Amino acid sequence: MKEKKEWGWHLAAIVVVGIWGLTFISTRVLIENGLTPQEIFLLRFLMAYVGIWFISPRKLFCHNWRDEGWMLLGGITGGSLYFLTENTALEVTLTTNVAFIVCSTPLLTMLLFKLFYRGEKSGWQLTAGSLLALVGVGLVIFNGNFVLKLSPLGDFLSLAASLSWAFYSLIMRQMSGRYSTVFVTRKVFFYGLLTILPVFAFRPWQFPLSSFAYPAVWMNLLFLGVLASLVCFAAWNVILKRLGTVRASNYIYLNPIFTSIGALFFLNEPLTPFALLGATCVLLGVYLAGKK
Repeated sequence: MKEKKEWGWHLAAIVVVGIWGLTFISTRVLIENGLTPQEIFLLRFLMAYVGIWFISPRKLFCHNWRDEGWMLLGGITGGSLYFLTENTALEVTLTTNVAFIVCSTPLLTMLLFKLFYRGEKSGWQLTAGSLLALVGVGLVIFNGNFVLKLSPLGDFLSLAASLSWAFYSLIMRQMSGRYSTVFVTRKVFFYGLLTILPVFAFRPWQFPLSSFAYPAVWMNLLFLGVLASLVCFAAWNVILKRLGTVRASNYIYLNPIFTSIGALFFLNEPLTPFALLGATCVLLGVYLAGKK
């Protein structure tokens, strides 16, 4: 019975990661329409923060300042720092470099989990499945064109984004038993918004308000703000609690598969045999890593 209930959460994890895989396409469309990465982040988290107040308890602060500090770190690692480093890396290095390094997040999460929770064992299936999925991610991303261009700054930013999300996963594990999922998610949105504001002192807002009337702009912003942020962040925090930090994080390997499928339908980018082989490796790896 417990395994049957868990499959529902496994399916939820796939849906959430699938939606996050499509956010790359929406972000790309918005950038092509003139929005900068920090402007996109501010708008999507602002919409999510306003929306979550309708379902969140009116409690403003945590039980103590230590937990409030953990929430601040959650807003930085899962919000401002993650998105800023990832999107800035896309401006200074190859997309394939960024995508491949960021998709190493589950491995980093597993290593951090072993470092901070040494009493809990992961097992050979989790390690083997993670490595197999990472190989599959490489095949999907490089798509038969194995080109790596070293860019110290871009690769460092990509690794920083990956580490940031790994720490966010561990922070959510720490907070999940103390507060409701909706409350935790709302605090993450708030501190993510708060900590992105200093960036505008160096890169001021430049997007004209009149351009919000374009369907390509407001429709993609709604997708990113309401579905990908408000709904998916809340759902992901529950999934981390139900499946465990390491097992849930392995579903991030599916991200480039959904991005490739979305690019096929929306951007007319073809799927090669390398991508299909990579997708098979990812699916087998995630299944192996998800088994007890």
